[in-house]
Amino acid sequence: MSLAAPLSVPVASAPRQHRRFNRRVLPGFPLAIGYTVFYLSLVVLIPLGALVLKASGLSWSAFWTTVTAPEVVAAYKLSLGASLVAALVNGVFGFIGAWALARYEFPGRRIIDALIDLPFALPTAVAGIALTTIYAPNGWIGALLAPLGIRIAFTPAGVTLALIFVGIPFVIRTLQPVIQTLPADVEEAAACLGASRVQTFCKVILPALVPAWLTGIALSFGRAVGEYGSVVFISANLPFRTEIAPLLIVNKLEQYNYPGAAAIGTVMLLFSFVSLIGVNALHRWHAGNTMAREESG
Repeated sequence: MSLAAPLSVPVASAPRQHRRFNRRVLPGFPLAIGYTVFYLSLVVLIPLGALVLKASGLSWSAFWTTVTAPEVVAAYKLSLGASLVAALVNGVFGFIGAWALARYEFPGRRIIDALIDLPFALPTAVAGIALTTIYAPNGWIGALLAPLGIRIAFTPAGVTLALIFVGIPFVIRTLQPVIQTLPADVEEAAACLGASRVQTFCKVILPALVPAWLTGIALSFGRAVGEYGSVVFISANLPFRTEIAPLLIVNKLEQYNYPGAAAIGTVMLLFSFVSLIGVNALHRWHAGNTMAREESG
């Protein structure tokens, strides 16, 4: 009896596997990926490259003097600080709002769900005018806060409020579908095993929501950093107090100082890249911890 027969491999198996692999590839893949790269370059990469190229027209000393001027540094602090505070506030209240809309039925739910998208559809300048009208010292809410010594409009608090307004939908719309797809049987199993509501939320629900939650907060922060229309009215644009970095860029453009505007924009772009890298690092850290817990469990 020959022992070579069981070890023989059909010659046609490799081409058959290759053909099977090819059938799994999206039809027109080279064309699709080529169009994607072309569109991404046209809309994102080329404009960003042009921004950096324009800023490179300045000498290093002129670039450094432009981006470290006291007024510019104050604008950086306000833009980034207010954006961070707005993103964190949106992270807390956006989580609560997404949970309520996804898990509960109550009168007016559909209306509230539709109003969440209002900052997307409303022009930012209209939002700024509306917020200024309401929170100005003679506005509906501002008049009630004025006797208490609280001012919202024309202060950094007003800037933060405008950034919260434009950023809250990102957190809710990112979390809401994830909450809706969470299986209820996992929570029931945790309850059957004796877990309290707090333990179920912290050990079962929250780990599944952290990636989407971080993504929503990052989107809210990124939206706030570049916001201009809703802030320009409620901030009063006071140098060293309520002047934001996008307004400085516009001022530079109005003065035909295009390299200076590009220099400030390049720094803001760098801040955005750093924030995205940080969020991706948090995603990887969370994924690694989740896998480690699953393997140890």
